[in-house]
Amino acid sequence: MMDKKPHIKPYLYGMLAGFGAIALSIIFFFLIYRFDGFGSAISTLTGILMPFIYGAVIAYLLKPVCNTIEAFLRRFIPEKMKGLINALSVTFTILFGLLLVYALFMMIVPQLITSVTTLYYTAQRNLAKFVQWANHVEFFEQNTQIMDLLNSTYDTVSTSIDTLVKTKLLPSMQNILSGALSGAALGVLNVVVVLKNLVIGIIVAVYMLASRKRFVQQAKMVLYSLVKPRWASLITEELKYADRMFGGFINGKILDSAIIGLLCYIGCLIFKFPSALLVSVIIGVTNVIPFFGPFIGAIPATLLILIQNPIKALWFVLFVLVLQQLDGNIIGPKILGNTTGLSSFWVLFAILLFGGLWGFAGMIVGVPLFAVIYDVIKKLVIHGLRRNEELDMLNTYHDNFGDPADDAPAQPAAPQPTENQ
Repeated sequence: MMDKKPHIKPYLYGMLAGFGAIALSIIFFFLIYRFDGFGSAISTLTGILMPFIYGAVIAYLLKPVCNTIEAFLRRFIPEKMKGLINALSVTFTILFGLLLVYALFMMIVPQLITSVTTLYYTAQRNLAKFVQWANHVEFFEQNTQIMDLLNSTYDTVSTSIDTLVKTKLLPSMQNILSGALSGAALGVLNVVVVLKNLVIGIIVAVYMLASRKRFVQQAKMVLYSLVKPRWASLITEELKYADRMFGGFINGKILDSAIIGLLCYIGCLIFKFPSALLVSVIIGVTNVIPFFGPFIGAIPATLLILIQNPIKALWFVLFVLVLQQLDGNIIGPKILGNTTGLSSFWVLFAILLFGGLWGFAGMIVGVPLFAVIYDVIKKLVIHGLRRNEELDMLNTYHDNFGDPADDAPAQPAAPQPTENQ
């Protein structure tokens, strides 16, 4: 007997699809015409959640340390005392992070103060020598306008350097060393907010590290409750890939930059470059930025040395070029390998895009983030080619342009069973 009742499922799906398209269009146009208000709302929400953002970043960076300590403790403590193992591993991890930051501050900040002070007096002395030399040059002596301009420029530059060093740089460094940031530099209220966010962030990081496995399992249960197992597995694999990408790239880049900063400091001591520690900190910190980092760091570092000794500035440029070649061809590949799998073009694109959106932080996270987006798009393209039975195009592309380290040419997949089977 034939079912004479109309099948409403196609109409229901069509109605829901149309409603969804209209709703998304309204939201899209609302965001365009109310972008300022939307941006303000996002900024407010980000400000409220900033302690959790700090905590998440701290916990993510310390997660490998926590896992290592936990694996070490499991060798000596019985498995039935896993609560004690987790508590000890989190405690030791937080102590390790705090001691590391404290040691870096105690080693770097005092010497930075010395370097800035030396740079200040050297710049003042060199400027005075230049003006004194210019006053005895016949060409300048015969042109009173040039002499007046030179003297006024000297007074302005000298006053600016004096104000910058004495009222901002040195007080800020000294207050950082003593544990309190300068209210004149940042504002008392901003300092209190930053310190509050940082303290709460450390507490949040403790909770996240202690409950990291529970959070992962909870997220997995939520995911499998919302989507079908096949899609949940795909999303889980992509999240694992993103974790490997971000963890491997950021932690590896930090380690690589620390090594480069240390080698730069040793080289500056050997070749007796002025302001060795200050220059090495600049080179090490900016080296975290892919592609542009060496150039961004080399310019101010060279200027610092140029003020004190122009001849050594030229030698420093050559030294940085050799150091960056060492990093790019030996140290970097050994630590990072081909972590992202992106070509130089897409690395450049990611740095410019996310650097323009999020500044310095965007330059750091932009490359692994774009690598994840690139991987998702690549998998969607392969899925679409397989669905349309056009895998020959992928094989042809791989033969012509594929990297030897890339995925092997795709083979036609076996027929997937339907949901009713």
